[in-house]
Amino acid sequence: MANAPAARETSATGDPPSPPPAIVLIEDETHIRRFMRAALGGAGYRLFEAATAEDGLAEVSARQPALVIVDLGLPDLDGLEVIRQLREWTMVAIIVLSARGQEQDKVLALDAGADDYLTKPFGVGELLARMRVALRNWAKAQDSGDTAITIGDLTVDLVRHSAAVAGNEVHLTSIESKLLRAFVRSPGKLLTQSQLVREVWGSAGAQQTGALRVHMVQLRRKLEADPARPRYLLTEPGVGYRLAVE
Repeated sequence: MANAPAARETSATGDPPSPPPAIVLIEDETHIRRFMRAALGGAGYRLFEAATAEDGLAEVSARQPALVIVDLGLPDLDGLEVIRQLREWTMVAIIVLSARGQEQDKVLALDAGADDYLTKPFGVGELLARMRVALRNWAKAQDSGDTAITIGDLTVDLVRHSAAVAGNEVHLTSIESKLLRAFVRSPGKLLTQSQLVREVWGSAGAQQTGALRVHMVQLRRKLEADPARPRYLLTEPGVGYRLAVE
């Protein structure tokens, strides 16, 4: 079910502007759908709703959205399985909204392919901020020509495998470069420890979680003005890390 479409405006060139990104919400709780309808509609998004996993997967297939917001506790199929099925054929951005707030729940959802995770209850401001990050990542994925990213004083060049802070080049080890490349490819996305371990050490590196923490400490020392209060490489305890973009 979609919100009523807004009246179409015409740009100065006479062509209609591009429509805002389509969002599919898969949520069985009526009051949450009503709340989201008001919040996202007020923010100018096109929202399509589904109360079951089956209907939600059909909506995603039909609408080809930029972002899917999914609850884990659906009546017909666990939300983790919805994420896995979506990842079989689409790289659409996925944000989980769930009452399950344990670290392991977050890790499972992120490892299944979700881009971010919000625990109920949540604030509209935080939700919209997470959506903006996820949508930027989705848009960037459509343009694979991007090879560098600049955030504040930090610049990372994927072609040269280099990084600079306030214009001063930083020497990175091979592992630090691989870690930073993983973050730059998914700016703003929460990456689990296991995802980062696979990125750096491959499928045989399951026991490298301790080494990951050591290398993250070293990377922060090189990139952060105050490693104890990081601006760029943020930690979600027990889950993983993200490269902050806001």
